[in-house]
Amino acid sequence: MTVLPDDGLELAAEFPDSTHEQWQRLVAGVLRKSGKDVEGAQAEEALSTALEDGLRTRPLYTAHDTAPEPGFPGFAPFVRSGRPEGNTLGGWDVRQRHQVADNGAVLTDLENGVTSLWLVVGEGGIPVSSLGAVLDGVFLDLAPVVLDAGRDVEPAARELLRLYEERGVGKDAARGSLGADPLGHEARTGQAVDFGPAAALARLCAEEYPGLRALTVDALPYHEAGGSAAQELGASLATGVAYLRALTEAGLSVEQACAQLEFRYAATADQFLTIAKLRAARRLWARVAEVCGAPGAGAQAQHVVTSPVMMSRRDPWVNMLRATVATLAAGAGGADSVTVLPFDDGLGLPDAFARRIARNTSTILIEESHLARVIDPAGGSWYVERLTDELAHAGWEFFRTIERDGGQAAVLRSGRIRTDLATTWAERSKRLAKRREPITGVSEFPFLAEKPVVRESAPSPRSGGLPRVRRDEAFEELRARSDAHLAATGSRPRVFLAALGPAAAHTARLTFAANLFQAGGIEPVTEGTFEESGALEACLCSSDALYEERADAEAARLKAAGATQVFLAGRPGQYPDVDAYVFAGCDAVAVLSAALDRMGVS
Repeated sequence: MTVLPDDGLELAAEFPDSTHEQWQRLVAGVLRKSGKDVEGAQAEEALSTALEDGLRTRPLYTAHDTAPEPGFPGFAPFVRSGRPEGNTLGGWDVRQRHQVADNGAVLTDLENGVTSLWLVVGEGGIPVSSLGAVLDGVFLDLAPVVLDAGRDVEPAARELLRLYEERGVGKDAARGSLGADPLGHEARTGQAVDFGPAAALARLCAEEYPGLRALTVDALPYHEAGGSAAQELGASLATGVAYLRALTEAGLSVEQACAQLEFRYAATADQFLTIAKLRAARRLWARVAEVCGAPGAGAQAQHVVTSPVMMSRRDPWVNMLRATVATLAAGAGGADSVTVLPFDDGLGLPDAFARRIARNTSTILIEESHLARVIDPAGGSWYVERLTDELAHAGWEFFRTIERDGGQAAVLRSGRIRTDLATTWAERSKRLAKRREPITGVSEFPFLAEKPVVRESAPSPRSGGLPRVRRDEAFEELRARSDAHLAATGSRPRVFLAALGPAAAHTARLTFAANLFQAGGIEPVTEGTFEESGALEACLCSSDALYEERADAEAARLKAAGATQVFLAGRPGQYPDVDAYVFAGCDAVAVLSAALDRMGVS
């Protein structure tokens, strides 16, 4: 029911035009039936969804929701793509990550759709001395290599360059990135490193290796510490500006310095936010290049990684779906390179099946879904354009606060950025605990009888700086307590679900309660009596009408039978023998943790 522009088309000309105000009145009428007495803009606001960074997703967008002109693909401000052709010539670069010296896995990836390699080298990864063995049989003039070497970047880069020379790869044929990222390493480890080697590598690449970039601006440390999309953008922007300053002081021009940077971002299963983030990132970096006097150099090279934060350790198979949506968003958002983390990434080293699924995710989207055949497929959507604009402003504002406080290095060392990210994560943790942000297989629809997926341990990641968080961490702690209890006693902690009345009255709340308790590793028992269940606690499940008639008496009976705690599935009411209530929006983590404490589950 939107107002269409006057474009000369006669579609639906026989129907009168509808106005935004008419739509708002219809919405108000529907909300009034549910007990919300709102009018006009308030009705529309009632259907809005709050996002992080003070943003809101509204229920309706029209041509009146203006955003700055995004321009053309390949031209400033590069919102639509950093290249005129986008990814239409061959799809995005399928870049897979390797952190152990496994030449067989590398060759298998390259033989089956992977087009570039991301190698973790040095601490927590492949020894520098093993680079040659890992790349044995790899055509280095065809497969770009991206290093992630932390403080070992100089020896790792020199070893890679030696391999190029040894294997006859011309300097103009070398492709990839040496991956120097001093501030990213400091964010990960808390250890400052000298920028000198990075500057020297940048000069070398600018002068002799036109296809190699020397530096990576990695925003993953901020995303993995719980940061929002705007904080991820702002921190990456501040890091990029810090590198531009250092490189130009080292003698490179602004154009040369910009050409040495590749930006790395996370893609989540929130597809529209990811698309908007990548588009906003290109716009923001174009603005930086413009201010620096090199508007033509502002095409941001983007490497996008499916988010480790969103990956669950329970029911990890669901991660395939999360990664598919995130990869779709990365491709639609215009990423130049995409890394799909294997679905078992949070459990250790991925097996061959997980690596195969990871690389095929991109292949299917490119070859079968034809996602790369359209440049900026989300462009022109009033919602996406508006969200891109709003997110760009929020990211720019966070960048300004970093610059105001002395730049990225200063806020890392002062602890300010840690505090900012922790505040954001604390707010998100509340939503996760209340299941306002559900995690399928973990906080919603958990499967207690699931056979654990076991993987070989991966090398310990670099640590000591910003924390690494996961969406499932609070529920994972509860499930681990239940697992330990099962191992020690042979059974899980239990709760008896007392269904009152016919199935039509109790099924919905019984299902809800079973779901909730299983999220904490507590086994629901629905058959037999409380005395036969082996449970210490019970939960009443029925309709509000039946609660009015029977809740007090049933709660008293359960306590007389030995129940130490009686829950009621529903909104809090006045029932003297009911100890606690579980309902949509309650703090599930707090409820479940307290229940495990009472049951003696340590």
